[in-house]
Amino acid sequence: MWSLLPPLPSGLLVLALVGVAALALLAPTLYGSALVGASVAALAALVFLHPMVFVIVWLLAISATLEMALHDLFGAAAFQATIAAEKAGAIVLSAICAVRWGANADPFNPAWAFILMAAFGLALGIHPDLNPGDNWRSVVGSVAPFAFCFCRFPRERALLLVDVIRWCPVVAVGMGVVLAVTGVRPLFVESGGLRLTGLGHPAFLAGVTMVGVYACLITAYRRDHAMDRVLLAVNLLILLGTGARAPLAYTALVIVFTLVFVRSDTVSASQRLFAILAGVCAVPVLLALAGDLSDIRVLHLLTTDAGHLSGRERLWPLFEAAADAAPWFGWGIGAGNIVIAPESDVAKLLKTWAAHNEYLRIRVEGGWIGLTLLICLFTAWVVTRTGASPPSDRWIMRFVFVAFAALAVTDNVLISTPACVLMIFAAAVFASGGVASGTPPRVTSISR
Repeated sequence: MWSLLPPLPSGLLVLALVGVAALALLAPTLYGSALVGASVAALAALVFLHPMVFVIVWLLAISATLEMALHDLFGAAAFQATIAAEKAGAIVLSAICAVRWGANADPFNPAWAFILMAAFGLALGIHPDLNPGDNWRSVVGSVAPFAFCFCRFPRERALLLVDVIRWCPVVAVGMGVVLAVTGVRPLFVESGGLRLTGLGHPAFLAGVTMVGVYACLITAYRRDHAMDRVLLAVNLLILLGTGARAPLAYTALVIVFTLVFVRSDTVSASQRLFAILAGVCAVPVLLALAGDLSDIRVLHLLTTDAGHLSGRERLWPLFEAAADAAPWFGWGIGAGNIVIAPESDVAKLLKTWAAHNEYLRIRVEGGWIGLTLLICLFTAWVVTRTGASPPSDRWIMRFVFVAFAALAVTDNVLISTPACVLMIFAAAVFASGGVASGTPPRVTSISR
């Protein structure tokens, strides 16, 4: 409520408005600049006073991968500018949240590995074709997904974030439906069969939807709400629609491992067994439908030997050669973007110049030393941050990050915007501590 606002931002807002009024009277030529300054001050005050509102707006925007839709509508310049705004938003909002609620040193956070790799670049030099500006932008872009992990979210706000993340894929698809109905942008694209895009790209929508599934799984194990199970099913349907094979497979494994090994009073043994049997029974149904509905990509893949649809057999040798040329400390963060020139035949054929293998990209940018640092920090971070969590949170999150590590073999999982969604989800789960809607957790332990 406004009567309870901290005095500092309120006072700054009042001073800014008084200053604008004074300039309008005394120096009309400066009125425009003062008005812009006052607007920025007012926005800054609002963000400081109500940071969670802006965090949720940012979360919904980045989950929708707006950069893809804006790229299609306005060109490549809009794509890069939107990504920059999204990642800058993460850093600014996390800093404001840290000021409001406290900061967390998070000594094992994987972001420190990227900062150390940036230091390697300063000390040893970066690739001669890598622009220093692009190098530093890549450093910021690599650190940005982890920004919210350095905040101490109050528990009730962390719970709210987990709840919002469950809805992010639904919102992204809903916005995509609106654009499709109005004829602005198609909801499906053809790529080895029809793939659901939402507002972005099928692979990015799949990455966000994986996190939505994990959020539903966490909340279903914390509390007995039917909506969590409904949203879990809806998000799985969206994931199927994207036709992303690896995300679908690893998400299914996380669900199966959770249902088999993690017990909770909110999800009985009979419910877990029913869910597993339902999944097993769905497989032959999908196989039966595959022939008649082969236009849908996930069903088309069941009846064909699709191989590497992203052209990894062409991409990986080029990245391996670049990594071997600077094996220990790499070529500097951002060097992964110059291995394949955007105007090259490979890039034009595959419509990508990314590695589609995060371990290979990190080898190019940070060498074996950088990759080892990143893996060690990630492992220590997940183990220590989940160690104090309730058993269900602990094991589900560990399953999630094992799946994330496996997915990194074939996908770009750290530099893409869906990584921001996963990391703020992790920060929210760690901060909420297993308490849902003000009730104590009813989880027992991991079972065998």
